[in-house]
Amino acid sequence: MSKPASSPFFEADFSKLMDMSKMMGEFKMPLCDVETMMSAYRRNMETAAAVNQAAFETFQTVMRRQADLMRLGFEEATGVMNAVMSSPTPEEKVIRHAEASKAAMDKCIAGARDIAETVSQCHSRTLETVSNRMSEGLEELRGMMKNGKAAA
Repeated sequence: MSKPASSPFFEADFSKLMDMSKMMGEFKMPLCDVETMMSAYRRNMETAAAVNQAAFETFQTVMRRQADLMRLGFEEATGVMNAVMSSPTPEEKVIRHAEASKAAMDKCIAGARDIAETVSQCHSRTLETVSNRMSEGLEELRGMMKNGKAAA
């Protein structure tokens, strides 16, 4: 049998190349303090967590509201069918059905508006939160650059 061809890549000891303690021991940021940068990153993550929490709570609210609207819709549909079926003449059945359909449509539109307002309020709060954090972050960056230049 022939011997497989050897490759210098398989024979190299990569552990010597990836000694992180040596690499990070000499790592220095020229214009900013690493602790300040990590603090800003932490605040960014806190903002992201708050935004995600608000989105999740809004999602739960919307799902509950939709479930309530569905339940009410089925209850009303049952009542409407009973009322329509108990009407003595076909003309009255058509009139009651038309009235019930209009009332159901109005309630459906009102429910959709309510859900849309809930989602819109969440979007507004989210955009305001993210915008405020971005402004704070830019101010922090400006401060880091000023302090870094002053130290240099």
